[in-house]
Amino acid sequence: MRALRALAFNAVFLGWTALLAVLYVALLPFPWRVLYSAVTWWSRTMMPLMRVLVGLDWEMRGRERLPAGPCIVAAKHQSAWDTISLPLWFPYPSVVLKRELFLMPVWGWHARRCGMISVDRKAGGRALLSMVRQAQAIARDGRKIVIFPQGTRTAPGTHRAYLPGVAALYDRLGLPVVPVALNSGLFWGRRAFMKRPGTITVEFLDPIAPGMERRAFMASGASSKRATGWRAKRGNPARAGRALQRTAVRRKPGSRPVDKVVDGQRLQPCGRSGAGTFKEHYLDSRSRDPRLPAPALGGHVAALRLRNLKLSCGR
Repeated sequence: MRALRALAFNAVFLGWTALLAVLYVALLPFPWRVLYSAVTWWSRTMMPLMRVLVGLDWEMRGRERLPAGPCIVAAKHQSAWDTISLPLWFPYPSVVLKRELFLMPVWGWHARRCGMISVDRKAGGRALLSMVRQAQAIARDGRKIVIFPQGTRTAPGTHRAYLPGVAALYDRLGLPVVPVALNSGLFWGRRAFMKRPGTITVEFLDPIAPGMERRAFMASGASSKRATGWRAKRGNPARAGRALQRTAVRRKPGSRPVDKVVDGQRLQPCGRSGAGTFKEHYLDSRSRDPRLPAPALGGHVAALRLRNLKLSCGR
């Protein structure tokens, strides 16, 4: 029965998408917002289709954490569902995509017209420079920029290094970075025919303020990845904490405070308000088993037993 429902969904999804993609060619001469609004409508039609045919729903959390103006949204990428739903996260997102997608007939035309950002992954440093220039133009329009820091779809529990693109945007644009945790890969795997019923959770986490040193910014993601690796290999959160303590970012004399690591959880300064506490931050997040109650997406805080922790800013 599930196979028949998956077959029906795939057939309707591909047919409906292809039909609208061809019809939307007529919207290319109009302002980009007209085409993007039509694409957003297509995304809205996909959600009830998934719910009815395969029993797949979704929910969004933490949207109030999004800044009102432009920002960089660094999202986990586990499934094709992520890109389908992106226009519903917030209005008119500009997504960093590989250059090969822009070469596709029809689809590439729409992506370019909607202001997506192209990056040639084979061009090295030139690709980063081109990406930053495109992103600067997008930010001047007040739009939010979405980037997948790992560069491709990554299955839940799989470790993949962060690419330098997110750090380049963070360094050059001077915008806050909002990490996004999700668990779509548990229900719709990469190139998977079957779709599991359930509820996908998308959660916006606390923004990372601009101004952090680039090395410290990237280290926060790398350290969280190390913690995940320890849990996967040893199954011992305490060992993960000790491993992270050995790789914690050190302050240079006279520099502003950077994030600290305690018991496997990386904490970032509360900012310039001088409140004297640290708030939790995650640049890496593990998807949880959907059978577990009350998801704490973004790093398994409960597993790391971080309770009532208060630290001075140490200025």
